[in-house]
Amino acid sequence: MGAVASLDAVNDQAIAVTAWEALSRAQVSVMRYLGAEFPTGELSLNEYDVLLNLSRQPEHRLRLNDLNQHLLITQPSVSRLVDRLVSRGILAKAVDPTDARGVVVALTDHGYRLFAALAQEHMGSIQTRVGSVLSPEEMLTLARLCDKLRLAGRWVERSASAELSSADHRPDVQQ
Repeated sequence: MGAVASLDAVNDQAIAVTAWEALSRAQVSVMRYLGAEFPTGELSLNEYDVLLNLSRQPEHRLRLNDLNQHLLITQPSVSRLVDRLVSRGILAKAVDPTDARGVVVALTDHGYRLFAALAQEHMGSIQTRVGSVLSPEEMLTLARLCDKLRLAGRWVERSASAELSSADHRPDVQQ
C-alpha cells in the first residue's frame, strides 16, 4: 500500500510541475505578445498596470503600500515609477490624511483619460491573443483557476508573515 501511495505522490508532483511549467510558459508568451502590441507612445506596460489598479479603486486612489501589493514589480521600482508618473501629471501624491506616515497615490483627470484611451487599444490586443484562442467557457475556467492559485498564494504569504511575527515574540528566538 505504501508503494502505491508514494507512486501517486510522484505522479501528483509530476503533474503539478507540468501544470506550473505550462502556466509559466503561457504567461511569458502572452506577456511578450501584449508587450510588443502595447501602445507605448505614452506609457510602458508597467505604468499602465499602475493606472489600471488605481482605476479600479474608489476615487481612483490608494495608499502606496497597498498599491505595491497589486503590482508585479518590486517596491523600490514602484516608488520610482510613481514619481515619474507624478512628474508627468498622470498621478498625484499626498500624505495619507488617516496616517501621516503613509502616502496616497491618485490618478489625475489627465491620467484617467490617458488610461481610458490606452485601455481600449490594449483590450483589443488581449482579445486577439486570449479571446480568439479560448472559448468564453475556457476563459471563465482559466480565470477561476488563476484566482484560486493567486488566493492560495496570499494564504501562504500571510502564513509566512504570521510565523515571522510570532517568532519575534518567542523567547527561544534570538533577536
